[in-house]
Amino acid sequence: MPLTMAKAGEPNSIKKIGGKAETRQYLENLGFVAGSAVTVISEISGNLIVNVKESRVAISRDIARNIMI
Repeated sequence: MPLTMAKAGEPNSIKKIGGKAETRQYLENLGFVAGSAVTVISEISGNLIVNVKESRVAISRDIARNIMI
């Protein structure tokens, strides 16, 4: 399921990163790689604040749809 459907505070594991090559590279640079842990901290106006690799990152809903957990 996409990251947008995850519940806040629930740890998840990234299974796959989809989208265009530029999008995948952008997410990889932020620390979103298959097998890493990701936790949704909060959702504000559809955008997500997530904890990945000991860092908090804000991503848009459109980008979060490319992250499968």
